[in-house]
Amino acid sequence: MRTAICSGSFDPITLGHLDIIQRAAACFDQIWVCVSPNAEKRSPMFTPEQKLLLVQTAIADLPNVKAELFHGLLADFAAAHEACAIVRGVRNLSDFDIEYQMALINRDLCPGLETMLLPASGAYQHFSSSLAREMIRYRQPLEKYLPGSIVPLVEEIAEREGGHRHGQ
Repeated sequence: MRTAICSGSFDPITLGHLDIIQRAAACFDQIWVCVSPNAEKRSPMFTPEQKLLLVQTAIADLPNVKAELFHGLLADFAAAHEACAIVRGVRNLSDFDIEYQMALINRDLCPGLETMLLPASGAYQHFSSSLAREMIRYRQPLEKYLPGSIVPLVEEIAEREGGHRHGQ
């Protein structure tokens, strides 16, 4: 079975993320979505458990895709799941440069682990979780940015928590 990893902080998962996951799911037998905190991103809007719930809800109709929280190195997650590849989306040259460097590091840590970079679909090229968080904060319509299945959950969490997390 050919297994790949799609990883991210998913704060929250966007239509762009889901597009990459769906495209990867068409290429591999099994996809594990690794929901991990990003040490460089401060003040997340959602807790790790909320992010996992949002991802699980977004991927519910993809039979070969599962999600899990993980707080360690992505190469360790890939090894634990016997993955042969990491699939990452890239929107622009800046993303490519960062992902290329990470691919080299991951291959150094886990020889034989390949990284596949999928260009973002044109419709989602400008999407980011940061943009989605701004739309949530200012109570804008979310259907253009987030998977429809998670919009009610996001709105419920935002309403319950005042749209802000960790001092935002």
